[in-house]
Amino acid sequence: MSSTTAWTLAASAFNWTPDIIRAERTTEDIIVGIVADGIASTVEIEPGQAFRGFPRSTDGELDSLRAKLDAVGGSISMVGGSLDDATPHGALLDDDARAAFLEPQLRAAHRVGARGLRLPFGQAGASLLRRMLPVLHELDLVLYEEIQGQQTPDSPAVGAALDIFEELDDDRLRVLVDCSMFMPSLPPSYLAVLRAGGVPEALVARLETQWRSPETHAAVVDLLRSGGVPPHVHTLYMNLLVRFGRSDVSVIRPILDRVGAFHLKFWDLDDTDGRVSQPLRDLSRELGGFSGTLTSEWGGHEWLEHETAADMTRRHLALAGAALRG
Repeated sequence: MSSTTAWTLAASAFNWTPDIIRAERTTEDIIVGIVADGIASTVEIEPGQAFRGFPRSTDGELDSLRAKLDAVGGSISMVGGSLDDATPHGALLDDDARAAFLEPQLRAAHRVGARGLRLPFGQAGASLLRRMLPVLHELDLVLYEEIQGQQTPDSPAVGAALDIFEELDDDRLRVLVDCSMFMPSLPPSYLAVLRAGGVPEALVARLETQWRSPETHAAVVDLLRSGGVPPHVHTLYMNLLVRFGRSDVSVIRPILDRVGAFHLKFWDLDDTDGRVSQPLRDLSRELGGFSGTLTSEWGGHEWLEHETAADMTRRHLALAGAALRG
């Protein structure tokens, strides 16, 4: 890639989740600090973390964050949205109820100065997307649907949602690709947690050297079905089935004309054999005229408690920028 590329490197406030939980500073101060401290001038935020009123955020909290970001030269790329499909009692919501839940989030995203809102891939469905298109145009917003982990464009569920995008054919609907799809090997820090947690060494060794092998996937499922996953690492173990992908970057080539943003998901910064940087170099060859955001998103804070979000995000953005610009 040349230095004249039009895409933007950004940072996700999700990286600061442990800081937000500790609440030593307000979430607003943490978000503004990402910009004020020179980490990134463009941020992605999670309204469920940032605003007490979410999913119906108040004008005051939205205006306050926007004003403080404006004052330090910052902007919001997108916000993470939420969409309920059922009542707490299990009854399915109709499109009127789903629209009434989603539209205030779109209006809040606009008010806080975001350029888009993110939903899980395929959750909205054709009817709701069709209803939201006039709102998206009114507010000059993009709705992103995120594909990640072990999802691929040719899987049946993703393919059906992509067919909806093709049918509606509107630039206000874009795909967000999470680079957790493109993992040539697993994070060493994660494997260390599995080892320490009692996952059988034979499986950890296979995960370490043969992550993308179908036989490794089968072994992961077998241990889970057998009840052999130690309870205290069970949640982290599920990353092997959901959040960690096995694909090459080339799988997104058929949908690149629909892609509007990327999450540069990382877990740790051990770049042995290009584990972190090589997928980004591969991605750089696919970007062409891409002009959206590429956002540093750190998932490893779940187990790397001694690391700080500011340091990890700075270092990752430096690594990512170098890899993407070649």
